[in-house]
Amino acid sequence: MPTLVLIRHGQSTWNLENRFTGWWDVDVTEKGVGEARAAGRLMKAKGLDFDQTFTSLQSRAIKTLNLALEEMGRLWLPVEKDWRLNERHYGGLTGLDKGETAAKHGEDQVHIWRRSFDIPPPVLEPGSAYDLSQDRRYAGIDIPRTESLKDTIARVLPYWEGRIAPTLKDGQRVLISAHGNSLRALVKHLSNIPDDEITSLEIPTGQPIVYELDASLNATDRYYLSER
Repeated sequence: MPTLVLIRHGQSTWNLENRFTGWWDVDVTEKGVGEARAAGRLMKAKGLDFDQTFTSLQSRAIKTLNLALEEMGRLWLPVEKDWRLNERHYGGLTGLDKGETAAKHGEDQVHIWRRSFDIPPPVLEPGSAYDLSQDRRYAGIDIPRTESLKDTIARVLPYWEGRIAPTLKDGQRVLISAHGNSLRALVKHLSNIPDDEITSLEIPTGQPIVYELDASLNATDRYYLSER
């Protein structure tokens, strides 16, 4: 049966600083490096192996994947990078301290922006310091100015159906290194989680999630890989 493992990138610098990150490219912390390496060692110890890997165009996910594969002795595995696995775009919240934003706009409003299914944050204004329109990795891509979780799902699932699902159906073992919200999109789809429940699902950094799938890619089991 197809094997699928999802891993959220290790702790990033802006996770540590409690800032909204979204599409902005930040590095992993020393702790994040340790989480990624530990995930690789654990997957190897549990006998997991892969044929194809997927990640976003963001450094924290790419580095997490590479560090995990290095620990597994699998740096040579093919990697496909795609913007559709990027984190949700936090629009005008990008770069802001979450606590200070709550103090300014109210905790209820920030909770709506962060955790509602279909209400996006304010748009990122043109000319913002976090404007990615000149970043050549996104050349030819209609970069969003903000996204809700619903918007994120709308770009992740076509990529799943078009690229990842066929790979699994071909019998290949797949590892995906991505982000909290792009992985929520996949977990929602695979586990049939309702709209009003998926927003509260927490996906820890650096902890592999194993999916056991049948031939039609219906999930028969989902669990966090454990050292126990």
